[in-house]
Amino acid sequence: MKEKSINLLNKAVADELTAVHQYMYFHFHCDDQGYDLLANLFKRTAIEEMVHVEDLAERILFLGGDVEMVVSEDVKKIHDVREMLDLAVKMEESSANDYNKWANESSQNADSVTKKLFERLVEDEERHFDQYDDEIANLKKFGDNYLALQSIERSKNVGSGGE
Repeated sequence: MKEKSINLLNKAVADELTAVHQYMYFHFHCDDQGYDLLANLFKRTAIEEMVHVEDLAERILFLGGDVEMVVSEDVKKIHDVREMLDLAVKMEESSANDYNKWANESSQNADSVTKKLFERLVEDEERHFDQYDDEIANLKKFGDNYLALQSIERSKNVGSGGE
């Protein structure tokens, strides 16, 4: 039974590490393009995903397993903000669905602590989904002006010595 939970937890570690890498890649490119709000959103999410890895690793070790530090996918080299956000929404939705399923499996394996961990992760992934979905809505509503405003704000801050 523990082995089943350890396998599920390691699958989650791989997904979370993939998210960390992907979101930091997006952070670097949004920052480079002057989109501070989006850059910071990707960075904050990556940090939250790192905390998830730590929580998952602690549970794996408690169960007597070993943490597999592998990513599930390679970083996608996307530079277009709309495409970044679309991928982020898909990633968060997929994680929430997997974690819901794995919470149920953990329950069937009589592992209520792992079940609760996956349920907490679902909440975080759904919040991330909502944040990225809101950004997509902003892009649809305001178009490229939304991105231009972020660049202008950075220019104002740099011009006034704020950065």
